[in-house]
Amino acid sequence: MNAARSRTRLAVVGSVAAGSVLLLSGTAFAHVTVQPEGAAAKGGYAVVDFKVPNERDNAKTVKLEVNFPTDHPLASVMPQPVPGWNVEVTKSKLDKPLTVHGKQINEAVTKVTWSGGTIEAGQFQKFPLSIGSLPSDTDQLVFKALQTYDNNEVVRWIQEPQKGQPEPANPAPTLKLTAAAAGGDDDDAAPAADASATGKKTEAASSSDTDTTARILGVVGIVVGIAGVAFGVFAGRRRSA
Repeated sequence: MNAARSRTRLAVVGSVAAGSVLLLSGTAFAHVTVQPEGAAAKGGYAVVDFKVPNERDNAKTVKLEVNFPTDHPLASVMPQPVPGWNVEVTKSKLDKPLTVHGKQINEAVTKVTWSGGTIEAGQFQKFPLSIGSLPSDTDQLVFKALQTYDNNEVVRWIQEPQKGQPEPANPAPTLKLTAAAAGGDDDDAAPAADASATGKKTEAASSSDTDTTARILGVVGIVVGIAGVAFGVFAGRRRSA
């Protein structure tokens, strides 16, 4: 009885805790954010998603403008098509040319704009980009964004988060960069890591299958042994009779 009550109390406490987390993080989920698909390693390339929620009940999001950092320009920016949306990539001349794979780059992407589609109330949309090469001399990239609604309201997600300070009301999407992959570019390291992980999973699955087979054979052997003993006893009784 006490055990059942303890389990019930734990379930109630867990539900309340989960609900509290959702309530506290609900506001953060409503911001325009940027997240990598996998790792965003310094010096490598990454696919990132700009996630745009519609925060208004009486208006639709019809445009997103993402401004790229000029202090850490990116030479390669390629958008993935989003059904129903048009995308425009704006490039500008660099004050200081970049050297990428031995070649000098005199311009870089400064803004990407999506328009022509709609995000309904209570919904969100992801806008994927392939970007690189990522800088090696910073831990994050800040992308200032403008979200436009069909009632001409513009929400400016441009406030840069500061260390040790509370999150601002309209934070700019910020991409956290991880340490550079050992032994080469991130593009080369990722397949190797995937292959290693796959090999480990295969070994684990093989070991699990072997253990299961051994257990089954053991049980079968026990059952056969018991059946043999029973048959022997039964046969002996018949001979005695």
